Amino acid sequence: MTRFAYVNGCFQPHADAMIHIEDRGFQFADAIYEVWSVRDGELMDADGHFARLERSLRELRISNPKTEAGYRLVIAELLRRNRVRDGLVYLQISRGRARRDHAFPAATTRPTVVMTAKRLDHAAAQRRADAGVAVISLPDLRWGRRDIKTVNLLPNVLAKQAAAEAGAAEAWLVDASGQVTEGASTNAWIVTADGVLVTRQADHDILHGITRARIMRRAQAMGYTVEERSFSIEEAQTAREAFMTSATSFVTPIVRIDDRPVGNGAPGSVAVELRSAYLELI
Repeated sequence: MTRFAYVNGCFQPHADAMIHIEDRGFQFADAIYEVWSVRDGELMDADGHFARLERSLRELRISNPKTEAGYRLVIAELLRRNRVRDGLVYLQISRGRARRDHAFPAATTRPTVVMTAKRLDHAAAQRRADAGVAVISLPDLRWGRRDIKTVNLLPNVLAKQAAAEAGAAEAWLVDASGQVTEGASTNAWIVTADGVLVTRQADHDILHGITRARIMRRAQAMGYTVEERSFSIEEAQTAREAFMTSATSFVTPIVRIDDRPVGNGAPGSVAVELRSAYLELI
């Protein structure tokens, strides 16, 4: 089956889709992106992702080329053409095509809009969650505005590769003071011995995860106490539980950090309960 992409107003065969070599997203990473998980044909946490999309564009002073309704129409058609019922939609918007110069181009420059959709194996993701995953820790080398969802992901790519080479699913990034910020593509959580859920405060140091926010609200509704604060790798290794959240991993238990087991080395009951509650809620 032919896959389709959407590029600047046109649906094209995925293999033929292209942007100009002087697109600023390609040359400067002057672009933002957003990702929606799709389950049974529906976008998960759609409103939160659209709000974050608008915020990212505003922070980089890129004009929004479409309304939310316009995006939804394109996404619906993209899912239909690619026959995706369970998967994800990827959207990228750059400042556009312009002669290479670091300063912003003319205000009339049209942003570049690219969208793709692909299927995901949710059953395989569930098996990973059932078994739990391992993470490693690495220094956080990223820029100071991680709250903006830009395509400037080279440090994240290197961290993910290091994790893969170590046989781990994720890398937890550690700041100069020895505190965990987040994962290379996920938000980081622990559960203390007293059953308190802890995740880094939403400031410039982490991406404001939409799934993170939903899990926080859901956990509080279920009676859990949630603290937004930093924690060290050592605290995480001695915690009752650890887990990560994202739009594609939902809630995934972590059973090992840097070759040390977390808790009893098996998925914790809180993470398992939260994953089930999140999927039921969605």
